[in-house]
Amino acid sequence: MRMTTTTVSTKLFTALIRPHHITSRKKLQRVKKAASQHALPFVLIRSGASPGIMYAEGAEADVIAWVSFVRGLRYKDFQCPRKPAENEVLVPTQTAPGTFEEVTSVTEFGYRMEQRGLLSWWKLAMGYTSPE
Repeated sequence: MRMTTTTVSTKLFTALIRPHHITSRKKLQRVKKAASQHALPFVLIRSGASPGIMYAEGAEADVIAWVSFVRGLRYKDFQCPRKPAENEVLVPTQTAPGTFEEVTSVTEFGYRMEQRGLLSWWKLAMGYTSPE
């Protein structure tokens, strides 16, 4: 059973990256370290199989720098369907800054996007829905 948490609507820069897959633990550690170095308050990764998905939120310069770093890791079929842009995000009040979460299913990733008020933004970027 999932717990309900209190959220606060906040304007943050967000980005979504979709490589073919994320399986290298060594590369993933570098992604995590870069998120910490760029002071990103929240990063969510879907790893283990195809498709790989990475989501980051934070200050504009930090998100842009992190996306650039990840691009430099040369993930297979690197795509950035949601380039860094300002978004209204529901941020849980109990989330510690510098949170780096990893999930293994697309369903769980979608649930996390829904919690942040970004489900339709994410579904459109992933190609699961079409623009209306």
